[in-house]
Amino acid sequence: MNYPLQALLKMGVVPAVSFPPNSRYSGSSTLTFTAPNGETFSYLARRFVPQALAANGSPNYSTIAQHTVQQGDRLDLIAAKYLGDPLIFWLLCDANGAIRPDDLTANPGTVINITMPQGIPGGSNA
Repeated sequence: MNYPLQALLKMGVVPAVSFPPNSRYSGSSTLTFTAPNGETFSYLARRFVPQALAANGSPNYSTIAQHTVQQGDRLDLIAAKYLGDPLIFWLLCDANGAIRPDDLTANPGTVINITMPQGIPGGSNA
């Protein structure tokens, strides 16, 4: 089967996917699969959620604040309030070990660590 999008990508008509720096997929690689019939498919490499704690038990993230979830809170609005960008809500997911973003705001009273991205120093419990 011939897919029009694959043909356009090969011809360079449609640019290859690149993600903005605030995307959780920024810097992720793309891989190619060749089916037995010779067709090739490009796909995004699997991204693993970084561990919130290092092997020695110390945090991999610098906590700058904590937020207690209120009824109706949205993770994008929490990210905008504390980090200045609603699109980087995924940083909060990574630092709090959440695969599904809605899990962080599902239960009022839950405390979410607001952190700097992994590897970026910041104040602790500022």
